[in-house]
Amino acid sequence: MINQTQQQIIADTVPILKEHGVTLTTHFYKRMFEHHPELKNMFNMGNQKSGKQQQALASAILAYAEHISKPAVLLPALRQIGHKHVSLEIRPEHYPIVGNHLLAAIKEVLGIHADDAILDAWEAAYYQLADLMIGVEKEMYQQLTAEPGGWTGWRPFKVVEKQEESSEITSFYLAPTDTGKVLPHLPGQYISLKIFLPNIGLNQARQYSISGAPNDTHYRISVKREFGKNPNTNGMISNHLHDNVNEGDNLELTAPAGTFTLDTSEDNPLLLISGGVGVTPLISMLQHAVDQHTARPITWIHGCRNGDVHAFDETVSRLTADQPNVERFTFYDQVTESDLERGISQGPIDLKAVPELHIASHTHAYICGPAGFIEQQYRDLVELGIDPKGVFFEEFGPQQLVLN
Repeated sequence: MINQTQQQIIADTVPILKEHGVTLTTHFYKRMFEHHPELKNMFNMGNQKSGKQQQALASAILAYAEHISKPAVLLPALRQIGHKHVSLEIRPEHYPIVGNHLLAAIKEVLGIHADDAILDAWEAAYYQLADLMIGVEKEMYQQLTAEPGGWTGWRPFKVVEKQEESSEITSFYLAPTDTGKVLPHLPGQYISLKIFLPNIGLNQARQYSISGAPNDTHYRISVKREFGKNPNTNGMISNHLHDNVNEGDNLELTAPAGTFTLDTSEDNPLLLISGGVGVTPLISMLQHAVDQHTARPITWIHGCRNGDVHAFDETVSRLTADQPNVERFTFYDQVTESDLERGISQGPIDLKAVPELHIASHTHAYICGPAGFIEQQYRDLVELGIDPKGVFFEEFGPQQLVLN
């Protein structure tokens, strides 16, 4: 257990972490993969190549150091990380491997700054954090196995239907090959999917939002194709699904996970704002809200480049028809005369430029899309008077945004 002297040592290293955090985490991953190349099958190598994972880990280590005396403050963030870990089948035996290489990286990167007292303090701090994470994840694993249709680890599923939603987004309906029930997801959650990529000789797992309504028979994911001659590793997974995975093929999935979920216990007005493929978790929320015949006011706002790439247009039209409590606004970056006649606005989304849009301060807003998109919508919502505590968002990939 970390003592008060060690807590102070950790707190004193905060300025060093601010300056050298990304250098430290970059060296850590390089070192760990050299000694344990098999872990490349577990980590997202696309995020490694882009540097997003190194930045995200550096931010997490810094936040932990800043709150070392009261780590319980970080429990919401730890639960979010725990969901990701459980979806990737991270187990207690992985933590000593990470700890050994993180401590070695601290010594090798910080050099003379990392004396024995600092290394001892960080060892105690790391294993305190590891115990917290193992406890959080143990609870999640137990809950998954206790729920009807739940499971842990990788379970084989079959593609029972493949459906084009737009010129670049395709849906895959996935049912378990054992014909058993599945755990109904919470609207907004994701599943992890594992595929072997021959080009790099690795298994790679990716998270995809569940875009269908909660049920106990199957999941639906909706995947965007990445265009370009040399798509990154993330694009390789998406394109592999589009090009090589067809009805009847098998895939491996972990159970639904994620904390970006629709709160169905409240009757606050509901605002759903999506950009591009960020529509996928929100369409599940909208479907669920309509299916539950909720009376809460719902506003649906979606923006994308044009009508060709607009996924779920007909689905949303059907869901919102004859629903007096639902308003709908759509924005295209490139609009045609026909689009304008249909009531589609010139994009990008500008909440402050919609005179019909009235946002109550107690509205619950859910935002999904690229990081810059999320930041803009968040700023506009706060300016329009919404309580920041009622704004929830999901950033695809390693979480780096800290807004509220």
